[in-house]
Amino acid sequence: MEKFVVSARKYRPITFDTVVGQSHITTTLQNAIRTNHLAQAFLFCGPRGVGKTTCARILAKTINCQNLTEDISPCNECESCRSFNNNASFNIHELDAASNNSVEDIRNLTDQVRFPPQTGKYKIYIIDEVHMLSQAAFNAFLKTLEEPPSYAIFILATTEKYKILPTILSRCQIFDFNRIQIKDIADHLANVAEKENITADYQALELIAQKADGGLRDALSMFDLNVTFSSGNGLTYQTVLENLHILDYDYYFRMTAALLSGSVTEAFLLYNEILEKGFDGHQFVVGLNEHFRNLMVSKDPQTVKLLQVADSIQQRYLEQSAKLSLPYIFSSMSVGSQLDINYKSAKNQRLHVEIGLMKLSQIEQVLNLNELPNIGDEKKNPNAVEVAKVEVKKPTSEPIQPALNEPNNIKTSSSIEENVIINTVAKPLPVTRPSLASSKLRSTVDLETSVLNTKSNSFQRADNELSTSILNEAFTFETMQKELYFFADERDNETLKVMLKRAFELEGTTLKLQLDNQIQLDALMQLKQDLATYLRQKLRNSSIQILAEIVESTTERRPYTAQEKFEYLANKNPALLQLRDKLGLELVF
Repeated sequence: MEKFVVSARKYRPITFDTVVGQSHITTTLQNAIRTNHLAQAFLFCGPRGVGKTTCARILAKTINCQNLTEDISPCNECESCRSFNNNASFNIHELDAASNNSVEDIRNLTDQVRFPPQTGKYKIYIIDEVHMLSQAAFNAFLKTLEEPPSYAIFILATTEKYKILPTILSRCQIFDFNRIQIKDIADHLANVAEKENITADYQALELIAQKADGGLRDALSMFDLNVTFSSGNGLTYQTVLENLHILDYDYYFRMTAALLSGSVTEAFLLYNEILEKGFDGHQFVVGLNEHFRNLMVSKDPQTVKLLQVADSIQQRYLEQSAKLSLPYIFSSMSVGSQLDINYKSAKNQRLHVEIGLMKLSQIEQVLNLNELPNIGDEKKNPNAVEVAKVEVKKPTSEPIQPALNEPNNIKTSSSIEENVIINTVAKPLPVTRPSLASSKLRSTVDLETSVLNTKSNSFQRADNELSTSILNEAFTFETMQKELYFFADERDNETLKVMLKRAFELEGTTLKLQLDNQIQLDALMQLKQDLATYLRQKLRNSSIQILAEIVESTTERRPYTAQEKFEYLANKNPALLQLRDKLGLELVF
């Protein structure tokens, strides 16, 4: 029975032209050999399975070949090439630094460097996993690495470049290997399958390439595994999916479609199917967030290249992203990130994910409720709700700064906010003009808050109903105070109760609230929509507006320390100072 050789060894590249996905490295090395500009030491660094040791061996074989071809490839016929192919070369030495990392191992290496090669031009020393050398071993290696004999060349390879001493790095010519692209790996696997007479779907090979995460060796290992699993029936997408236990992209596309349509039932059934197939709930949440991220980058042609997926999957992302708006994607990513953060701390993790799916299924409805006409359309539609404005009034000694408005041609979800005029009496708040990106981010937070608060949803629907039929019933100060008290008692929020149960002013249909600080203002901003809708509904008047005013407290600060108390009394009765001086008293605080 013939011994099986794994594909990673059987199809290991033997020339620079056969190296996959590292053309920037191979081209540089070939030019260095052609022009005889070889460095005394090379450092190959990069992720696992991308060809570092392979390129080191090809470089060692090529520079000792006695009959190089025109394309700078070894001839495989000279004595040096034959000895290398038979693993019997005396000029090429490989050292595993993971198991030979002591000072004695490096001393033995430096002793060998003294002897020139018997045949060939160079003696090459390949040190793999060089970052595993100890501190003392690195120091013992410094002098030899800096001034080696003319015939000695060192090739160091590592996956963790940051662990190598800067003094070593400065003595080497550094080559950074990239992760191999999915298409390059899939094409290489297709070439291997053709040589092995194996029928393989290209989508199955793309799936293996994606799972390999840029490592060709891992891809070839998974390829062998799936060939064994299929038992000669060829590689299909479904068999590879089952064998590698991968949650298919199709689940995420179907889940997004269900959430977009607001079908909670379909989303729950699909999530149950995922769990029954043995996938972890946290794995699904992480994958769903990654899916929304891919949809976001698919919205812009300039960021589509950031998708690390197969071409067929990329086309599906482009099609689905065209059906989604950016506010929807932003809000979904916000809810999904909270799912991810709180998953491990949840007592009932399945219920935690299902609640998150319910929130995601309501985002589109909230966006539809929050969609309002442009400012220019107000004359055409007298029932339209005014766009939110924030106006900061400074003291009368300075001119009033203009209100901060959104551009008329931009519609954001923050347009649902009520008109709130913020007056700062003692210390005016600084005004900065927000960017469009910050406006979108604020829109995302508002949307998420609306999804999480079911009462807010009901109030918004009621407000929409009121806006279609303008109500102008009169109300009194007492009825307004009564409804404010009811609204405050209904919410278990002490800050809100303090704000709404204190003195206020009523000018026509405008409610003026006096606040103490920014914290109270922030609390009001979060509930202003609910409060305005509640008052309009209860008082049957759709023109009610809310104004908030931050009033700095004018209460005199009371003395606290003993010294402050003495100074306070002395200011009222200067005779205390005279008494202290006459008696020669010394105050101890």
